[in-house]
Amino acid sequence: MNIYLSYILLFLTLGFFGFIGYSTIVNKKVNDKDEYLSARNSKNWIQIGLSLFASGMGVWLLFGPSEVAYYGGFFDVMGYALSASIPFVLLAYLGPYIRNSLPKGVTLADYVRLKIGREMQLYVGIISIIYMFTFLFAEFTAIGRAMEFMTGMNALIPIVLVAVVTAGYTAYGGLPASIRTDKWQAWFILWLFLVLILTFIGDTKELINDAAAFTPEDLAWDWEHGSIASFTMTSFLSGLALIIAITSAEMFSQGNWQRVYASEDDDALNKGALLAAGLVFPLMFIMGFLGSASAGKGALDDPSLAFFALIQGFSPFVISFFIVFGIALVCSSADTLQNAIVASISRDISDNKLSLEQSRYVAMTLVPLAIFMAWYMADKAASVFAIFLFADLLATATVLPIFLTLSNKINPGAALSGAVGGLVSVFLYGFLNPLEGAIGPLFSIFPERIATGLHYIVKPINDSGLANLNVFLTALISSLIITILASMMLENDSEE
Repeated sequence: MNIYLSYILLFLTLGFFGFIGYSTIVNKKVNDKDEYLSARNSKNWIQIGLSLFASGMGVWLLFGPSEVAYYGGFFDVMGYALSASIPFVLLAYLGPYIRNSLPKGVTLADYVRLKIGREMQLYVGIISIIYMFTFLFAEFTAIGRAMEFMTGMNALIPIVLVAVVTAGYTAYGGLPASIRTDKWQAWFILWLFLVLILTFIGDTKELINDAAAFTPEDLAWDWEHGSIASFTMTSFLSGLALIIAITSAEMFSQGNWQRVYASEDDDALNKGALLAAGLVFPLMFIMGFLGSASAGKGALDDPSLAFFALIQGFSPFVISFFIVFGIALVCSSADTLQNAIVASISRDISDNKLSLEQSRYVAMTLVPLAIFMAWYMADKAASVFAIFLFADLLATATVLPIFLTLSNKINPGAALSGAVGGLVSVFLYGFLNPLEGAIGPLFSIFPERIATGLHYIVKPINDSGLANLNVFLTALISSLIITILASMMLENDSEE
């Protein structure tokens, strides 16, 4: 791919999205803090659906599903696709209830404060920021790697340009600017995805054969992997773990909850969220299918590049489409994450004490930190994955205690006990099931059982390096039981 053409495509695509975002400011300068953070009651169901779809996607789409499919096959592909779409289905039905319970809210933690209290709001706000900021710098890392692989461009250049452009229009245009660009980014993603399908459609039979085949070098592994036709227990358990982990974490993505309040009414939210779910599922499944096809062609030194291995020999004309595709994907998620982090800091951490101008400064401050983390983590993909899973585990231990408070039978004071108890249960699971030799230096100073318990909280992975179903189930089920039991105890104490 010609490097000069690559730069032209990068600048033109970013320039177009920047123009759309900045035009929001020109047409209607956002000077009201509530409008900046929520665009309250202003968007119809198509705008909400396309915005949720675009903001939920990211350049990770070119890495994550194909890598998971490379290892896990059918169930991991299905698990990843379901975990990406289920949060929107939940949003369609839980969103209206929460929206009506707190009409002036912005984030999920606003509702948490109403039902549970300030301490739990702060806890949920911190979890949300950890998850969203990790997502943000991982997106920057991914676009750098994608552009470097496809064009030979220095990875730091697209990272810096994407960060500066998206932060610029998000800092001054807020959520209205993000939603305005989402519409265009969603259509870009859908049309370019159609190009992707048409690109591969001529080799459909070969693709299906490759996707159904196990990786030829399977003898080097403890299990046969990479086949979409594989129905192994390893793949099934890993896929189930992904559903639990990612669905839980996505419920703490405050960008989704901002769009709950941006919907013009409950009907717009319901239809828009279901539209997003319907668009996300096939996109994720097909990207995972292509990862299995890549695995069937042979082992890769870096499985995260499974999708790129398939397009490596394509013409520069076709690669050009994928460059624009990748930039549209990263912009659609980056602007949403930046604005959502600002909302969470402004509403949940600062207790709504930050002014609009201060919120804008927070947005701009995020840029250099995210760029640094993206650069620092560029060669540490495993560490980024582990951080994601740590954030996922925090969310998994917290999601049921929060949403159980939708029932009047649950004492709100029991929710924090359930969330903390879920994490304590993970420690106890590790204590009762000690590992030998799989614990890093961070916890090696502790006795084996204590070290394992701490290890599972920070790195909830199994021997294969994938999400550990036992750990996530322990957090989810324990938090449920502890919340219910604590609620019963508090109710009995109040009666006495």
